[in-house]
Amino acid sequence: MTSPLDLAGQVVELVRQVAGSGAEAEVGTERADLALTRFANSFIHQNMGEAATSVRLRLHLDGRTASGSSTVVSSAGLRDLVERTVEAARHCPPDPGWPGLTPPTELNGTGNWDESTAAASDDQRAERVREFVETAGGLEAAGYCRTGHREGAFANTAGHAVTGRHTEAAMDGIARCGGADGVARLSSFRLADLAGGVLGARASVKARAGVAPVELPPGRYEVVLEPTAVADLLQNLATYGFNGKAYNEQRSFAVPGAEQFDRAVTLVDDALAGPALPFDAEGTARVPVALVEHGVTTSVAHDRRTAAEAGAGVTSTGHAVPGGAATGAVPLHLRLVPAPSRNGLTRAGEVSGPIVDSDTAALVAQVRRGLLVTDLWYTRVLDPRSLVVTGLTRNGVWLIEDGEVAAAVQNFRFTQSYPQALAPGAVLGVGRHTALQSQTFSNAWWSAPPLRLASWNFTGGASG
Repeated sequence: MTSPLDLAGQVVELVRQVAGSGAEAEVGTERADLALTRFANSFIHQNMGEAATSVRLRLHLDGRTASGSSTVVSSAGLRDLVERTVEAARHCPPDPGWPGLTPPTELNGTGNWDESTAAASDDQRAERVREFVETAGGLEAAGYCRTGHREGAFANTAGHAVTGRHTEAAMDGIARCGGADGVARLSSFRLADLAGGVLGARASVKARAGVAPVELPPGRYEVVLEPTAVADLLQNLATYGFNGKAYNEQRSFAVPGAEQFDRAVTLVDDALAGPALPFDAEGTARVPVALVEHGVTTSVAHDRRTAAEAGAGVTSTGHAVPGGAATGAVPLHLRLVPAPSRNGLTRAGEVSGPIVDSDTAALVAQVRRGLLVTDLWYTRVLDPRSLVVTGLTRNGVWLIEDGEVAAAVQNFRFTQSYPQALAPGAVLGVGRHTALQSQTFSNAWWSAPPLRLASWNFTGGASG
């Protein structure tokens, strides 16, 4: 079987044959082996697996740029990809912003790889599902456990060639009790990090505690957001705020050098800490990039095009994504740095107390009156510049009174500026453990501790 690196080299050579020596081309290849075990009504109902190889080509010829992709990797398929991309380039408008190719550089490692996860069987995923269902204590349970591994490579006509690989694992499940759902989810590059029993117990406890919710009036409440909710903040901050294209076009809130966040907030994009390849879509080596340091916005993410547009002295930060000319440079591996750890705290996700782990419970104990929120979902951006987002709570909201969880609360709709929620003086507490959350079969992940925030603007019930 041809390796992804050899495959990328073949496409580069075909470009030289078809388009001539004047063409600039970059090729990304990936072989992904992904498997998913799904369960509903407390029974496994689907095991599925997928193994596929993909090739992505971007070509700059006679001042014009075009892209193409294919999953047909035979000799004829690769030649067809090159020929149609060359033809497309000849019909594209001029591209005066072409930034050129990544020169030969070395990587910082080859990616996080766990052999046991790469070889994980259906039985191993099923065992975690069994643990989840059993510890749900008779409640109806549903969700999935997934594993996978990817090997990728990049080559261009400037002589740059790199390769890497990583493994990935995730579990996401709910338990249902009397119409209330409790959720637990966690991701890693090691399947061994996922304990189905721990996650099932947490989902069960949260579901039972969510029965018969009371209705509270809309308004501004102090909140404790669990890591599952904080992940939505990170995803929107990354996509719309720290995106180099959005920043260049003045559609972003980001002002490098300004204290835009509370001093408790430090945000680092670090693909090397989780399941991701060690290079971006342009072959640039990925390195940890601090976007916010102790409340001060320090940088935004750039690919080669947005860096060139930003001006002299700006270089790619290793955040190119496929289709980046339209979407921009997005930091897809954002981590909110937790508070310094203390001895005696349970690990993230382990139940301690009536609903939450001890990390979140420590923040709840500091709240006189507020709300504990599990999930934010169906979120949509109303104003990209100030990053005002509307959405709903999900999978559990509880009233906090005098440091204790007092009652389950019906879901809210909210309208909130995410940067404002994290502004100076607005972050009252940060947890000491992070929980990694990932998008299903995606290279994006978000790592966050729980947060205690001074104010969150709830504008109505879930129905309106």
